[in-house]
Amino acid sequence: MPSPPPVQSPAPRDLKKIVAASLIGTTIEWYDFFLYGAASALVFNKLFFPDSDPLVGTLLSFLTYAVGFAARPIGALVFGHFGDRLGRKKLLVYSLLMMGGATFLIGLLPIHAMVGSAAPLLLTVLRLAQGFALGGEWGGAVLLVAEHGDARRRGFWASWPQTGAPAGQLLATGVLAVLTATLSDAAFHSWGWRVPFLLSGVLVLVGLWIRLSVDESPVFTSARAAAERRKAERATREKPPILAVLRDHWRDVLIAMGTRMAENISYYVVTAFILVYATEHADTSKQTALNAVLIASAIHFVTIPLWGALSDEIGRRPVCLIGALGMGIWIHPFFTLVDRQSFTAMTTAVTVALLFHGAMYAPQAAFFSELFATRMRYSGASIGAQFSSVAAGAPAPLIATALLAEYDSAAPIALYVMAAVLLTVIALGCANETRHRDLSDPYETEPASAGDQPVRTA
Repeated sequence: MPSPPPVQSPAPRDLKKIVAASLIGTTIEWYDFFLYGAASALVFNKLFFPDSDPLVGTLLSFLTYAVGFAARPIGALVFGHFGDRLGRKKLLVYSLLMMGGATFLIGLLPIHAMVGSAAPLLLTVLRLAQGFALGGEWGGAVLLVAEHGDARRRGFWASWPQTGAPAGQLLATGVLAVLTATLSDAAFHSWGWRVPFLLSGVLVLVGLWIRLSVDESPVFTSARAAAERRKAERATREKPPILAVLRDHWRDVLIAMGTRMAENISYYVVTAFILVYATEHADTSKQTALNAVLIASAIHFVTIPLWGALSDEIGRRPVCLIGALGMGIWIHPFFTLVDRQSFTAMTTAVTVALLFHGAMYAPQAAFFSELFATRMRYSGASIGAQFSSVAAGAPAPLIATALLAEYDSAAPIALYVMAAVLLTVIALGCANETRHRDLSDPYETEPASAGDQPVRTA
């Protein structure tokens, strides 16, 4: 079988431009997604579910929040299939437009007092669109960087799109914090909550301009050329990427899903549910909770690339294990500090938790990219990342809120997070180290042990 043409590494300036394009796009996508989560905890329960008592209204609000996660696996399947066939860049443009459009329309929605039950129905439809778009966004963004980047520093460069999550959280929480600080409660509930959603339209235009200016992944371009040659030589079509993933890489998909359990569940407990816990249980103002998350997200943003760089030195698995075990140990002190009703204590609690989250989250971009061959990488990485969201991130605020309502204590919530940590530790124990994989190979790769070179098979 002929070897694929050599893949040229981009110049440092071009690589930074590609990183910036992925980072800005993921920041906008996560801004849209997290904005909904924060609004669910603060205003949607009153504006779209006004007939329920406060905690039940919050549960219903988080239910529409979870619907977005349910759509993410579908987005992963669709975007992954076409991303492996048509390219990473084109699909990233579509995901950005879809996410931004849905978020902008949420800012124009009529509330329950205007149209009755149609309001939460329309909200749910737009939330589905958000989830579908985000399901395809993550895989393409991290692959565009991972497949362009320097193999020796892949963990570092590929971790930059991961900083889009705290950057989006920072931006969404910051906008809400400014609005809640400058507007009265009446003004915020009347019209102020719409402002951050409408701002998404401006952000999308900026992100779209930047994304259209970058080149397609050279690894994908080379793999597509090799596939065309094989098709001409054999006069047969290759199987769809999704079928190849499920047939040959099902174990890697399960490892990716398990790796995300602790990371995903802990993140939404620490950043979304905490707004409910702090205001409803710890009797802390929403401004204090928002500011604590704001500061912690800024530190989270800075430290993610550092964790990514560490994964280049010691491996993806050890860094993920540091984060998972650290989160399992910290989650009890986390709630103890929040219960103190002190801004300093709450900020410390969220910051340390997000530091451990960053250790789990930063290596994932490189790790999941290295699990799959080029011709099925978008599908495999997206499926592994997004299918876990249905079991992890989607129900996390719901489960945490229900446990709080049932037991009026943080202890069961901490045990819930610790159970997720156990699943992640098991998944990482079943995985092999991948940091020496060659992403330019379009064919199958056998699992490589730590320190081994990838094995190429037809």
